[in-house]
Amino acid sequence: MFSILLVLLIIVAVFMTGIILLQKSEGSGMSGSSAASMFGGALTGAAAGNFLTKLTTWLAIIFFVLCAALAIVSSKTASNTQSELRTELAADELANEPTPAPDATGDTTPAEPVTTDTVENSQN
Repeated sequence: MFSILLVLLIIVAVFMTGIILLQKSEGSGMSGSSAASMFGGALTGAAAGNFLTKLTTWLAIIFFVLCAALAIVSSKTASNTQSELRTELAADELANEPTPAPDATGDTTPAEPVTTDTVENSQN
């Protein structure tokens, strides 16, 4: 499911990029206005521009819906399985954990850390 949504998202993104590049820029300045006044607006392509704008809007809506769907699908699959990297790091952490050395009595339990409280208690 994730792969299908991802492929659809890439296709929509490519189409949306192409449609956006086909649109006429708003900052055409004097050159665009002189052509419109000379031919009476017959060759400006207002209908084509209107279609491209609507198509861009629909493609943007589809793009955001696909992004939300991918986020939902990804969160559901990520909570069920751990990544290989996380599993490998946990195994390395367990392997590198130091083992306590036996003391004079042969006990392998770790000694209590020395703090100011333990020093004061031992002096009393």
